[in-house]
Order: sequence, then C-alpha cells, then structure tokens
Amino acid sequence: MVVAPSSSVESLCVNSIRFLAIDAINKSNSGHPGLPMGCAPMAFALWDKILSHNPKNPKWFNRDRFVLSAGHGCMLLYALLHLSGYDSVTIDDIKQFRQWGSKTPGHPETFETPGVEVTTGPLGQGISNAVGLAIAEAHLAAKFNKPGLDLVDHYTYVIMGDGCNQEGVSGEAASLAGHLGLGKLIALYDDNHITIDGNTSVSFTEDVLKRYEAYGWHVQHVGDGNTDVDGIARAIEAAKAVTDKPSLIKVTTTIGYGSPNKANTAGVHGAALGADEAELTRKALDWSYGAFEVPQQAYDHWRQAISRGAAAEASWDITLANYRDQYPAEAATFERMLRGELPEGWDAKLASFSPEDKGLATRQHSYNALNAFGPGLPELIGGSADLTHSNLTDIKGEASFQKGGEANRYLHFGVREHAMAAIMNGIAYHGSGLIPYGGTFLVFAGYMIGAMRLSALSELGVIYVLTHDSIGLGEDGPTHQPVETLANLRAIPNLLVIRPGDGNETSGAYQVAITNRKRPTVLALSRQAMANQPGSAAAHVAKGGYILEDSNGTPELILIGSGTELELCTKAAAQLRAEGKNVRVVSMPCVDLFEDQDAAYRESVLPAAVRKRLVVEASSSFGWHKYTGFDGDTVSIDRFGASAPGPVCLEKFGFTVDNVVAKAKALG
Repeated sequence: MVVAPSSSVESLCVNSIRFLAIDAINKSNSGHPGLPMGCAPMAFALWDKILSHNPKNPKWFNRDRFVLSAGHGCMLLYALLHLSGYDSVTIDDIKQFRQWGSKTPGHPETFETPGVEVTTGPLGQGISNAVGLAIAEAHLAAKFNKPGLDLVDHYTYVIMGDGCNQEGVSGEAASLAGHLGLGKLIALYDDNHITIDGNTSVSFTEDVLKRYEAYGWHVQHVGDGNTDVDGIARAIEAAKAVTDKPSLIKVTTTIGYGSPNKANTAGVHGAALGADEAELTRKALDWSYGAFEVPQQAYDHWRQAISRGAAAEASWDITLANYRDQYPAEAATFERMLRGELPEGWDAKLASFSPEDKGLATRQHSYNALNAFGPGLPELIGGSADLTHSNLTDIKGEASFQKGGEANRYLHFGVREHAMAAIMNGIAYHGSGLIPYGGTFLVFAGYMIGAMRLSALSELGVIYVLTHDSIGLGEDGPTHQPVETLANLRAIPNLLVIRPGDGNETSGAYQVAITNRKRPTVLALSRQAMANQPGSAAAHVAKGGYILEDSNGTPELILIGSGTELELCTKAAAQLRAEGKNVRVVSMPCVDLFEDQDAAYRESVLPAAVRKRLVVEASSSFGWHKYTGFDGDTVSIDRFGASAPGPVCLEKFGFTVDNVVAKAKALG
C-alpha cells in the first residue's frame, strides 16, 4: 500500500484522527478502528474546510449539522470534537473510550456528549435522522426567512457506510428526501467494500450511485478518498451548488488505511489493531508520536475552528438582532420555539365531554383535538404513512409539505413507516422546538420499533398517533390486529403508551404528549366508538391510572380497563353492583405514568388489601399480572385474532359484558 507522508500540516491533522482512534480502541480493547482510519481525509475536508460550527457553543442554532450514520466508527467523531476544541471531549475522555460513565460511549449518544447531534447505533438510522434534520431546516427557513435576513440557513452533512445503504430504512428515507428535493442534505458515502462478513461482494453488488440518482439525488464519485482531500472538498462544494436535490458523494476509501496487515480486511472493521500492528502503522504513516500524543502543529490548525465558529455565530447574532427589529412578532415566535416554550393557552380549545355527548372512536377524538389546538401550535409538524384518512391526522386547511411548499407542515411520509419514525426523530433532534407527529396503524409499530426505541433512549418528544388498536378493527384480520404490540411498546423505557378510553382521556393524552418534550408518546387509538364516561377528565390522564367509578366503602373487586374496554368495565360493574357487589372501576390509560406516581397514590387507587382484580383489555395479558397478582385475572387475548366484523371478533374473543361479569364472579 502506498501511503501519504505525515509531514504536511494537512497530513498531521488527518493522521491525528487516525491515531487517536487507534490508541483509544487499543486501550479499551474494543471498538471499530477501520472506519476512522479510512474516513479521516473526508472528515478533515468537511470539518476543516466546509462545516460551519462553533466548538464553544455546540447548541448554536444556525450551525451545520453533522451526522455519523455509521455510528460504530464513533472514534472518528470523538476525535473531531476533541481536535476542534469542543470542551465536551478532552484527551482524558478519549482515553476513557467505551468505559463506564465516559463521554465517549461505544456509539454516539446525543444525550451524553455535547457536539453529537444524533444517537446513531443501528445502521441506517443516522441518514434517516438526517432527512428529518433537513426537513426541519427547510421548513423553518421557508417559514421565517425574509429578504436579506436568512435566519435559518444551514446544511446537514452525513458520513454513511455500506451497512447504512443496505438497511431498508435508509432507502425509505432517501426516497422521500429525493422527492422533497432537500438540497441542503449532503451525504458522503464511505465506499470501502468491507463489512463484518468480509468483502461486500458476498451480498451487496448494486450500483449505489444509480440507485440514489433514481431517488432524485445529485451524485458524484471521488475515486481517491485516502489522500485526495482537495477533491473531496471540491465535491462537497459542487453538492452545495445543487440547491434542488439532496447529494450523495461516493468516496472510495481503504478501511483501516495505513495498517500494513489489516487494511482492506474485515478484521480491522470491529477489533483493535493491537500494540504490534499499531506500531507498524505508525511506521507506515511516518507517525513519530506516542499514544494519545497530538502534535501541537495539528492542534493549532484544528483549533482555528474556534475563532471561525465564534465569528459565524456573531454574524448570525447580528442577523437575529436585525430580524427582531424588523419582524418582532415572527422573532418572538422563533425564539419562543428555540427555548422550547409552548404558547400560553395552547390547549384552551381542547374539548371536554359528558355522557350525553355522542360516543366516538378515539381516532376521531384525536382528529378533533388536533384540529382544536393544531392551528395555534405552529411548532406542530407531521402527518401519516399513507393512512391520512384512516389515522385522521390531518389539520383542516393545512397544506402539504412539498418541494416548493416547505413552509407547510403536513407531511406525506408515504408507505414508509420505519423512515417516518426515524425522520420524526431527526426533526426532534434539530433542537428548534418543532414537535413532530406521525400516524399509522398500531400493528405497524413492528416496522418502526427500532426508531421508536431510539426516540425513548434519546429523550425525544415525538408523538406516534397509532390507530386501529385492537381486534376491534375487524375484517382486515390477524395481520392487522395488534395483540402483542401494546405489551411490546410498554416494555420500552421512557416511552409513554397512552390508550385513552373516551374523549376526555384523548384530550388529556394530547396534553401529556405535547408537554412531555423528553418522553416520546404513543397514542393507541380505536377504530370503533365508545361512550364518554361520567368520571373521566383530561387532567386524570397525567396520573396514568385513576378511580373512574367507586362504591361506598372498601371495594371487594376492582375492574381495570383501558381504551374501548373501559366501557365494558363500567357496564359490568353496574350489573355486579345490582347484584350487591362493591365494585371499583379503575381507568388505566397509561401504565408508565401510573408507575411514576408515589406509592401512596398507587395504593389509594389499587389497595393492596383488595386482591380480587380483573383487567379488561383487548390485547395480550403480558405485563398486567403485576396488577392482578395471583388472585386476579384478565379478559385479554393471547393468540392471534381473526378476520370478521369487529363486533363479532370482540364477542367471539370474550369482550362482552356477560363474560366480564362471569370472570369477575369466578374470582370468588
């Protein structure tokens, strides 16, 4: 292998990335050195010559966003942050790579390390998040920019690999990005032909550039990604000149570049070089510095980013001041959104309901709620994965976000559930106060769950409007009837799963979802109608579970219900009371929120002394046993559903008043 000498300042800077990665991964004996070694030139070209950012203010709003979609190569990003002068990653942090409590975890996590824009673990998520970042930028620019005052003007850059391009979610997201013409999205594709199983020829031989060109992207190829820093920089500038298409730049590199024995092999992808090979690599790259040693000349060059960043932010501050003077109302909205503050009284138009009001499906209540508060909440942006008229996610009069119509805020995600979830994460990562929501059927959470898990992990307040929440949807049958999905989602930490039981609880669910900016929310909504309950109230939802109906004295039986089955509980309770039973009905729209309450409150709702408890939910019984105990039971469904009219399905599977009463009596 022919390698470039390390004598020039440019080579010192590039090799500083490589050897920080080599040394950190060797010290931890864990990590992925191949990508940082191969991608160092393209990273240097981008960060030194192109990227607008301020190392001393990682949250400066108008910075360019950088996403390392190939998150396993995270030592590339940590090296960039350290070398550029970010206080969040010191040389000691580099030395603590992958250790307990460090700021340099095994994959980039935005909540751990300032300067990391998105949490990229599973491949394909980062490039899909980047589409969301670019949508956010385009929307805000169209909404707020004025002639001569470009308040929102930044790019989203991505480094992605062969693995990202093989994951299906990236194809979904790239297709939508091309359709929308997101001209400020630029991806550099690390074309190194190696994955864990070896050369990509064993499974991945398509022409990636032609695929992206078919998506509607502008494409280029830099043949020498190992040394041609100027060529990479020119390609990025050429991509920036194409304003009506996202851009993909294929940069052909050698994984593990510089390693005499491991370069261009699968072995360098995910294992430390080891001391001997690291020493040979130092000799091959003419690197005379010790472990974790960065030459001062390289530091001096890299840290010019600090003064450039300060100047860029100062210039933007002047633009913002002028904008405030000329457009005070718009500036006030913009700055309120950046602070993450909701408009005062945003939920004032949410309706409350009495039993006399017509019973509706909770998807219809959701639609009514969106149309009540949506027009007064400009940060709300979202749509549906091609199910608008089933999910009822549209806001009357709100036009579609399209190429040339980026100021609009209804997103047609197409039949791309997984990408929808990842894109919503990207919009939330943008940090501009936007509140993304997206709709599909609850059962298709199975397609989205990878991105939903990352919503929860990264504390992103996205909202999943998931309708057709049980076997009650009927004729579409078991492929569309979610029996295990609620239990699956409830198992994810920090994810609020709310299944409202009437109109009041649906209003309350939106109050919880909108105000929780660090917890994503699933709204599990019905296709079929249900009555409004006299004891329900929007405010009760924040408690997760509450006493909906009670009898005099200590109850001898507690019925616990959610969603459409809450009405079954109240009807069964009425029949049981007529027979002399002292019955309490507890509504449990959100198990997660109920568990957040103190022990005294939980005891007041579900007294430990009352051991006869019956949970009624048209879903799996899994997870409910912590409330039923050994003496309780469930009316649930622990098998797949069936194709029949919804009422027939519910009856056949035992979701009737008679069966609830019989099950309650069987408790003794």
